[in-house]
Amino acid sequence: MIRILLLAILFLLIAQAFWRVVDGIVRGAGGSSQRKRSVKPSMKLIRDPVCGTFVAPRQELSLTARGETFYFCSEKCRREFRR
Repeated sequence: MIRILLLAILFLLIAQAFWRVVDGIVRGAGGSSQRKRSVKPSMKLIRDPVCGTFVAPRQELSLTARGETFYFCSEKCRREFRR
């Protein structure tokens, strides 16, 4: 009885490993899978006008001048832009 139970557990573990491999191959080939992948929404990066670094737009590091909003990578760049 214990042998049958251990063989059943072994079979389930092998089957699970097999399906993980198959799922990875399907994902790698660009196909769909039954598992849902979490996709992060993309964010447009904006170039810092002072140093040229691409930054994610954040309200606390922005400055509106001449009717246009500028975004900065640091407070130092924002201060330099104000001059």
